Amino acid sequence: VQLQASGGGLVQAGGSLRLSCAASGGTFSTYIVGWFRQAPGKEREFVASISKNGGYTYYLDSVKGRFTIFRDKSTVYLQMNSLKPEDTAVYYCAARSLFALPQASSLNWDWYDRRGQGTLVTVSS
Repeated sequence: VQLQASGGGLVQAGGSLRLSCAASGGTFSTYIVGWFRQAPGKEREFVASISKNGGYTYYLDSVKGRFTIFRDKSTVYLQMNSLKPEDTAVYYCAARSLFALPQASSLNWDWYDRRGQGTLVTVSS
């Protein structure tokens, strides 16, 4: 499976964006998917993850209530509302084929074996 992240852009604080992580070359429905972000000068951090059937999700505390991860057959989305300047970062999606979603492992970028390129989100104040 190859991953393609898209949907980034420039938005004012308080605005919304929807990121997409599209899969090709395989059956995406068997994959756990995570979103990560990396701001300039900072470490990459976990944002959200979703189980293969969409029934389980986990979020970074600072995005709970503002971001929603969901999926359809071939794409995983990250709906981002009430954006803040501190959400500015390059956002990446990653995936791993596994039956269940292990919360602790899914927070770790290195745990995933499929990784997409990033999409830049810039939130202006």
